Amino acid sequence: MVEGLVSVITPCYNGEKYLAETVRSVLGQTYAHWEMYIVDDGSTDGSARIAEEFAARDSRVHLIRQANAGSASARNAGIRTAQGRYIALLDADDLWEPAFLEKQLAFMAGKGAECVCCSYMHINERSEEIQHPTIARPVITVRDMRVMNQIGCLTGLYDTARHGKVYLREELKSLRDDYAYWYDVVKLTGRAYGNTEVLARYRVLANSTTGRKLNLVLKQFRFYRKYLNEGILTAAVNTLRWGIRGLGKFS
Repeated sequence: MVEGLVSVITPCYNGEKYLAETVRSVLGQTYAHWEMYIVDDGSTDGSARIAEEFAARDSRVHLIRQANAGSASARNAGIRTAQGRYIALLDADDLWEPAFLEKQLAFMAGKGAECVCCSYMHINERSEEIQHPTIARPVITVRDMRVMNQIGCLTGLYDTARHGKVYLREELKSLRDDYAYWYDVVKLTGRAYGNTEVLARYRVLANSTTGRKLNLVLKQFRFYRKYLNEGILTAAVNTLRWGIRGLGKFS
């Protein structure tokens, strides 16, 4: 573990359209002590070539190749290799504001926290802001996380110093593995803290899972039932609450 180093984990499957913009948002950070692992998950486009070009120009950028196994497997490959004390997950189409790392590390230190997140805006395929920003909850407990995921995956920052690395549950496949990851982190650390400042940009794609919110309802319900072991009534109520929040966010 390298003190002060942030390991940025970026899974990528056929992400050539946005990958360069994502990497540039990391290169432009005002906090320079980071490493970035781009994990090419069996892409058939030019994603690996783009990653290689950035790696050739900046030694902090690294490319890991693997056969297609899904985002959880790709993220875990990056986490296993990571040398940093801090772990951040940034997808290949999302962006950070230039001061994201600097401000989130300062926020973490000020709270004496092991896990923090922040508010984020939503952007479309042209990187234009859409909808209303998602504002982070100031304090996030395990109970809050059992109701719904309160941590935007692109905004989470986890300090491994006390509890060590946390890995994604690959057995979940596409069943909300990012939700499970941050739930596991909060369960381990006791709570997380949210910075209400907007420091990241989440891309909503028309053909993405998030872009098709209604298709997530069954997965969300199954996650409550199978992963959190909630009863049918509690799972149904939490799915409804999650759906209402989603309608407010994406309408």
